Amino acid sequence: MSVSQPATYLMTPKISWTSKFYVCAGGTMVCAAVAVPGLLRSSAGTVRTPAASLRLTASALRHLTLASIMKSKRKTDHLERTANVVRREMVSAAKVCGAANESPSVKRLCLHVADKDFSFKAGQWIDFFIPGVSVVGGFSICSSPRLLEQERMIELAVKYANHPPALWIHNQCTLDSEVAVRVGGEFFFDPQPADASRNLVLIAGGVGINPLLSILRHAADLHRERAHRGSGYEMGTTKLFYSAQNTSELLFKKNILDLVNEFPEKIACSLHVTKQTAQISAELKPYVTEGRITEKEIRDHISQETLFYICGPPPMTDFFSKQLENSHVPKEHICFEKWW
Repeated sequence: MSVSQPATYLMTPKISWTSKFYVCAGGTMVCAAVAVPGLLRSSAGTVRTPAASLRLTASALRHLTLASIMKSKRKTDHLERTANVVRREMVSAAKVCGAANESPSVKRLCLHVADKDFSFKAGQWIDFFIPGVSVVGGFSICSSPRLLEQERMIELAVKYANHPPALWIHNQCTLDSEVAVRVGGEFFFDPQPADASRNLVLIAGGVGINPLLSILRHAADLHRERAHRGSGYEMGTTKLFYSAQNTSELLFKKNILDLVNEFPEKIACSLHVTKQTAQISAELKPYVTEGRITEKEIRDHISQETLFYICGPPPMTDFFSKQLENSHVPKEHICFEKWW
């Protein structure tokens, strides 16, 4: 997740055994995103009242105690790194309703969240509470807000790592496993109907595709809404630049190409591989370039109407955000999130 300065202040939950569950404000995500007025709207001030709180099962409450989210000593602990970023106070119960291998190292997880008050903006992440696991995970949502609205589901894509939440997802998680989730993050795209039309350039590295795929899917939903209703926000074009070591590690390839084919005049992608050894399939070949994303490719898309979203390893986000600034792109048009 993204970082600025570590913090030692973590949130502590308040648990009422009348089956109401709250978490006080405190831990949050340090994301280097800049708010774009009218487009990047913070969720600050979202406070739940007891009457609106979610009912959790007694089993979930027994596990989601103070001991279950005690402070981790890892320097890369999600709660420490996100201690100053806006997050909602509401924690919602969720149940695993699907899982599949998205790549040799990444597992895709589908969660059903029945709570009708649970919502998120395209690009945000969740705190991921696992019963019996003392470390809280932090994972970006890769599905669109529309999927949640229609089917009460969200999707995650979690890379294998020697970290308790990731290990649990890869080795112990099963269908119907119960967890709890809370939305946070200041890196999102949330245009309103009357906002000015914007083009998007999305720059992803590795598993950093997750929040950008959510934004890409949201852009597609906005195109569909506009075509169906003849009203709503008018999206400009969206170009995705996505880099991974090889094509097997390019996540959601089919989903991305399906959107490109559905909206050929509005959505485009450029897939990059840096350590490809196998032959590239005929289906992917028109979209794949061997080598890193270049500064020139990004610079060619600079305009007054374009917003840039960057998510990937810190050196990558630092490089492209600096290059864009040097090209006189306004800082408020550059939004980035670092994944460690």
